[in-house]
Amino acid sequence: MGEFRGGPRRDFDRGPREMHKATCTECKKECEVPFKPTEGKDVFCQECFKKRRPQRY
Repeated sequence: MGEFRGGPRRDFDRGPREMHKATCTECKKECEVPFKPTEGKDVFCQECFKKRRPQRY
C-alpha cells in the first residue's frame, strides 16, 4: 500500500480551496468557482455545469 499508479501516494489534505467569484455564462447568476476565471472562457455555476454534463449510466 502507499503506491498509487506507479508512484508514491500523496496526501490531499491541502485545507479549504480558494474560491473565486464569477458570473455563470448560461444563467448569469453570481457564483463561486475553485479556479481563477480566464477572460473569454465560459464559466458555469454548479447547476448549469450539471445540466451540460453527459449523463452516466
